Amino acid sequence: MAGITKQFSSVRALDGIDLEVAAGEVHCLLGQNGAGKSTLIKILSASYQPDEGTIWWKGEEVRFGHPQAAIDAGVATIYQELDLVPGLTVAENVFLGHEISTVGFSRRAATNRRAQEILARLGHGEISPTQLVGDLSPAGQQVVSMARALSHEVDLLILDEPSAVLDSGEVENLFRVIRALTAQGVAIVYISHRLEEIRQIGDRITVLKDGSTVATGLPAATTPTADLIKLMTGRSIEYVFPERSREAAPGEVVLEVSELSLDGVFDHVSFDVRAGEIVGLAGLVGSGRTEILEAVYGARRASSGTVTVDGRRVRRGAVHAAVAAGMGLAPEERKSQGLLLDQAVFANISVSSMKDFQRVGFIQRAREKAKAGELVASLDVRPRNISRHVRTMSGGNQQKVVVARWLLRGCRVLLLDEPSRGVDVGARAEIYKLIRSLADSGVAVVVVSSEVEEVLGLADRVLVIREGCVVHESASHEIDESRVLDLVMEGTPA
Repeated sequence: MAGITKQFSSVRALDGIDLEVAAGEVHCLLGQNGAGKSTLIKILSASYQPDEGTIWWKGEEVRFGHPQAAIDAGVATIYQELDLVPGLTVAENVFLGHEISTVGFSRRAATNRRAQEILARLGHGEISPTQLVGDLSPAGQQVVSMARALSHEVDLLILDEPSAVLDSGEVENLFRVIRALTAQGVAIVYISHRLEEIRQIGDRITVLKDGSTVATGLPAATTPTADLIKLMTGRSIEYVFPERSREAAPGEVVLEVSELSLDGVFDHVSFDVRAGEIVGLAGLVGSGRTEILEAVYGARRASSGTVTVDGRRVRRGAVHAAVAAGMGLAPEERKSQGLLLDQAVFANISVSSMKDFQRVGFIQRAREKAKAGELVASLDVRPRNISRHVRTMSGGNQQKVVVARWLLRGCRVLLLDEPSRGVDVGARAEIYKLIRSLADSGVAVVVVSSEVEEVLGLADRVLVIREGCVVHESASHEIDESRVLDLVMEGTPA
């Protein structure tokens, strides 16, 4: 790709991007949210057409007129926001658009058999081709999306944040598949905010900033992290977690979870969180961490056990009761579960506090916008335009909008599921600082993360979850990353 430009209204998203990918290599594409990565791969996969520039494919200049033309040429893309159909089976999703058929009739048995073969190739033969995709975990859906890409003859596979919903074991399996593909000559474009992954799987790196190529061809294994961060952000960033306040110990217990169970998912989970404290839940994907958080919040109805806030019991399975008690949840899938993507920033912030802006049946819109504007300024949400649709914002700023909603509500307990998922290295530091400042102001915070380093760096106390049970609890400074990994893999109590 040479000199690729793309303009949206007054915004120049790409300004002369260059990218060269070789057969059999993993070429890593780095850049902050908004740098142009997604726009570039959408042009390569023909979802967008470039305004200027040329694309050369296998030595010939090409212009794919539509996504199917790119797929037919051997270019497959797996986007961060998976484009699967929840109401169809795994096999139907894998072969959607190029069904196995005879004289116009779908051959279901052959489709299921071929889907099973691809799933086994990906190391996930346990996924049934007849299962509905909507019933799979996010990690399972990611596997189905990869199977869908590999159901075509692929020469270039584009992976946008493929590990965002995967635990460490799943990531290793992903890398195994990638290495097998590159050994067959398949080229990979790999987008990730996790620099440690780039070191493990990447061959070369291209860095984008503000819609331009600022570096290309960098060796993935040896380019210093500090150099990559400076190229992405234009400044040096200390990739550290904010210091814990030493002035005051945590206050009284705000959230108490006692013997909480959800049949077949987790059993007898108990913990408490004090005002000003951050408690982290560490565990593999599928260990029950997210389900525990959702049951505490009432999004899932627990089978047994109690949840209390400030000593008052919260009714199981009732989100409105949790919110009334002072709880807020920033879910793992913030785009599908936590945001109104085609609504303005101010509407997303005020959605849980609308009663505060109603007078005689009318919404006090000016006051609503004023309050949202104050929070946007205090949290440094960018851009500051409160009328902008949330869909157009970066992941880090979308996460801030979710947090702003609960700050407006005055929540006492904030539940954060994968708070830095899909957030670039610069925005991560801001999110970490925001979480710590909320705790320092007296909010009780629970954090779930697939990244052990993140749990240990943010939390005051850590609970390790394995197969739906708490197998360890300690202060974060009393446990290290290797011990956490031992616990989540083996579940041996400390």
